[in-house]
Order: sequence, then C-alpha cells, then structure tokens
Amino acid sequence: MKATFGAGCFWHVEDLLQKTKGVKSTAVGYIGGQLPNPTYEEVCTDKTGHAEAVQVEFDPNEVTFDELLNVFWDNHNPTTLNRQGPDIGNQYRSAIFYHDEEQRIQAEKSKQAQSKKHKDQIVTEITPAPSFYKAEEYHQKYFKKHGFS
Repeated sequence: MKATFGAGCFWHVEDLLQKTKGVKSTAVGYIGGQLPNPTYEEVCTDKTGHAEAVQVEFDPNEVTFDELLNVFWDNHNPTTLNRQGPDIGNQYRSAIFYHDEEQRIQAEKSKQAQSKKHKDQIVTEITPAPSFYKAEEYHQKYFKKHGFS
C-alpha cells in the first residue's frame, strides 16, 4: 500500500518513515501543485503550490496506516501554517495526501484526536493524492547518504 505525507523538509520525514517497521520503500518528492515535473528550485520559489512530501510503500500486515499517521503527528508541529522550524513556505506545509476513502476517514479521525492535544488549531490539510513527482536523486535518502541517519 501507499501513503504520502508532507511535514516540513522531506529529508527528516523520510528518515523517520524509512526506519519504521513495515515500510518497504520511501521516496521524497513534490505533490499538490500546478506545475508538472517541478524541480527543487521551482518548488522553492513558493509559486508552484507543491509540498515537499514523502511517499511510502508499506506492508499493512506489518504497519497500519494509523501507525504511520502516529509517526507523522509525533514528528512535526501541525499547528504552524506553511512552516516547520526554520523552514518557511507553502512547500513545508503539513499535509496528508490520501490514496483511498479509508485513508481519508482514518486521517480525518486522527486529526480530530490530535486537535485535543494542541492548544492551537491544527492546519494540516487532508486532500486526495494527486500526481507525485519524485525529487532529484541527491534528495533521496539524504540523511542516510550524509551520515545523519
């Protein structure tokens, strides 16, 4: 199965998800914008509408979508609009891109549960997964390649 999350810089999110038992593969890329096949430089202009995201292939017998949602919620601030830490821009927005109706329902339910844990409003968007454009090779497994993982 497939799941796609945006939670700030995709390097960190990919590193967390690829270490999750049951995740078979990860790819970082761009999703949710208007420009087909955007480059990193284009996405960084804040004009394409894309989010930096991680798409994972996972085995639902080893890890559930709900468990992946927990990794997502526990590792970023879903109350900051278009920002995570020092990274600012709509490409760093908090987003869950669902691949079927069941994922949408689970995402909405988890967002509701998370809202009770935060004093500020959660700004995470939950939208159908449009085309995912894989980022340039130098972004893939960035932390692992550079000894941060």
